Amino acid sequence: MTVRRTSDRTKAAILRAARERFAVQGYERTTIRAIAADAEIDPSMVMRYFGSKEQLFGATLAIDLRLPDLGGVPVEELPAALVRHFVERWEGDPADDALLVLLRSAVTNEQAAARMREVFTAQVSPTLAAALGPERAGRVAGLVSAQLLGLALTRYLLRLPGVVSLTPAEVVAGLAPALAATLSTPQGNSSPAGV
Repeated sequence: MTVRRTSDRTKAAILRAARERFAVQGYERTTIRAIAADAEIDPSMVMRYFGSKEQLFGATLAIDLRLPDLGGVPVEELPAALVRHFVERWEGDPADDALLVLLRSAVTNEQAAARMREVFTAQVSPTLAAALGPERAGRVAGLVSAQLLGLALTRYLLRLPGVVSLTPAEVVAGLAPALAATLSTPQGNSSPAGV
């Protein structure tokens, strides 16, 4: 007996398969046929719901960093809270995380690079501003983003043994001091750095 999927379930299956493919293969090497095979549907259904590979890719890039409200977090606890947030997010199912898909693709695809800049500029600076104030947050947001994206790249995409072998608690303990140094070092100019 064949079970019919609802359109919402079909779209969700396509998006999940696309995120996994884009995360593993990047934009250029991913095909609609491969995504359809992973979602167990005909390739025409992918085109029906998303129109093109580019539009499907755009749909996979809808990203909410789900950053916590840092306004009540003491400044000395802020670095560990940020690292812990991202580690917990990525430890769940890194292949299904749109941010990791975006990171892998941003190196070779300008649409992904532009979206990455947009996400971090729109979400990291305001979140840091709640704890540090807007001027200081604007100065350090780019370097904070660099450290967190470096963690994503080395642990979840490149899977460097020295980083993968660490427990999540060891990652937080090891990276939090570097982030603390970034947050406490005054920057040379006062213009917002963004990402």
